[in-house]
Amino acid sequence: MKLTSALAIRYPIIMAPMFLVSNEKMTKAAMDNGIAGTFPTLNFRKEGELKAVLENLNQHLAQLPPGQGTYGVNLIVQKTNPLYSKHLKECVDAKVPFYITSLGSPKEVIAAAHSYGAKVLCDVTNIQHAEKAAKAGCDGFIAVCAGAGGHAGPYPMHILIPALQKAFPDKILVAAGGIATGQQMASALVLGAHGASIGTRFIASTEAPVSEEYKNGILNYGMEDIVLTERLSGTPCNVINTPAAKKLGYKQNWFEKLLSNNQRTRKYFKMLVQVRGMKKLEQAVKPNNYQQLWTAGQSVEMVYEISSIKDIVAHLTSDLKTSFKEMASLQKDYE
Repeated sequence: MKLTSALAIRYPIIMAPMFLVSNEKMTKAAMDNGIAGTFPTLNFRKEGELKAVLENLNQHLAQLPPGQGTYGVNLIVQKTNPLYSKHLKECVDAKVPFYITSLGSPKEVIAAAHSYGAKVLCDVTNIQHAEKAAKAGCDGFIAVCAGAGGHAGPYPMHILIPALQKAFPDKILVAAGGIATGQQMASALVLGAHGASIGTRFIASTEAPVSEEYKNGILNYGMEDIVLTERLSGTPCNVINTPAAKKLGYKQNWFEKLLSNNQRTRKYFKMLVQVRGMKKLEQAVKPNNYQQLWTAGQSVEMVYEISSIKDIVAHLTSDLKTSFKEMASLQKDYE
């Protein structure tokens, strides 16, 4: 399969990069169990922290059999990310196996990654984003569909995936958003995706460093409890509709919109909103915190228990195989 061969992994699954959730332990567990573990570089903002994590992951990767699993990083390439250039250099120096880019032009990352043979997958939410990324020379796309946790796209998987597959048949295509089971993965593969990026399901893992309250929130809330708010990062972001989220609000007021759209103030206002949102989210993932601002996707509906990453991957792959067997038996009814 295109994704497994490109990334040298056993199963066509990327554990999605989750802000303040994905850490070294989760990434290693993903690698050990045949999938790609990823994390946002912004999860490691202290001096020397990212460099140390990359060294540890490279040592871990060297001990694994070829094709067992791998890791990648998510870079926010928007100008509002003050650590972008520094983090990119550290990742290139460490020869990170692959990159996921978000919220900006991926040109510089693609050139740097391709200089030593690494792959670059770009987050896209529509055909226009994909065209720009393809012209920049990306290896493929993370198709961020409706229902994704964090920065979600507006289009359902059953529309966006076939559209991208038709327009860019030579690119790696990974479905993201609303996937928590092997059955849903099978659906994405039938539509033309080469694999799935799964985030929310892994928040409810024993390895995740977040509070038990957050993990139980993933179990106890449903798809109708996921709402989009513009007030955490300035970009629509899916969160659980907790009392804290209701208090925060969902839409920017007229003055915030004015600052967001003004050419002179846009960059600095977005940076301010993102820093404030980051601090609120950092507090919210800690135990016994009253804020409870938790990012998650609509796939909370399909998460029923807190499990180890090993068990989650085993269940996903087993469910995927079962789904394909069921489709094969259904095919006989149409012959």
